[in-house]
Amino acid sequence: MTLYRVVLRCTGIPDSAGAEAATDIAREFEENRPWHTVVGCRWDGTQLMLEGHNDFDANGLALLDEFSDCIAACVPGTLGYEVSVVSVSQVEGR
Repeated sequence: MTLYRVVLRCTGIPDSAGAEAATDIAREFEENRPWHTVVGCRWDGTQLMLEGHNDFDANGLALLDEFSDCIAACVPGTLGYEVSVVSVSQVEGR
């Protein structure tokens, strides 16, 4: 089975909220969005980075939409953040 490895970035998150948002977003994907696997979210000091695998998202836009929803829920009141696809690549799955 072919899987897609999607890497996303989000800029415009306040420094004070970044690390906690990364933890909360990773937990949200693990607990409530099992159709995305191998999901990791991290704060690099300036932006949130999310990486995940799935078998249906060849352009990364499905994961981007869900990442954006999580940001809105985990960092309420944050305006002007921007989410973008960094890369999509195919990886071999089970």
